[in-house]
Amino acid sequence: MPRINSPLKPFSTDAFRDGKFLTVTDADVLGKWSVFFFYPADFTFVCPTELEDLADNQAEFDKLNVEIYAVSTDKHFTHKAWHDTSPAIGKIKYTMLGDPTGHISRNFDVLIEEVGMADRGTFLLDPEGKIQYIEVTAGGVGRSATELLDKVRAAQYVASHPGEVCPAKWKEGSATLTPSLDLIGKI
Repeated sequence: MPRINSPLKPFSTDAFRDGKFLTVTDADVLGKWSVFFFYPADFTFVCPTELEDLADNQAEFDKLNVEIYAVSTDKHFTHKAWHDTSPAIGKIKYTMLGDPTGHISRNFDVLIEEVGMADRGTFLLDPEGKIQYIEVTAGGVGRSATELLDKVRAAQYVASHPGEVCPAKWKEGSATLTPSLDLIGKI
């Protein structure tokens, strides 16, 4: 099972982005922050609401230099068909990875083997390809892009400010903590 600071495992797959098919590999991910957003399947119910929420917030992810990779075990052809027919999915400008073999889903340990679909898993990777945040929810529980943005901002802040940590409910611009002996028992 992936853990915090686990490295991205090698992969190569077909994808759909901006009306085009392309190949994406693990090497393409390195060098910027990235979110791997696993979902069970195209043409479903909760999934389009989550993917639309990400699309509606993409400008904020772009400002943070975060690349979004939506991943399901569908083929890239299916991603295109869904993009072309669903108003919600038609908003998507980020990359949709096809994972028909389940290889990437297995790499992140979110593949439900008996049904061949991924759990709802969210993974934030730093520019070195190391996992900095993990969230896995039950199939009927949708995720929030704004909550994810808060996690991204906190992870980026901590990465660029060694010695500081972000407390619960931290928002960009809020006070952080500097762990020390003097702080113990005073929070």
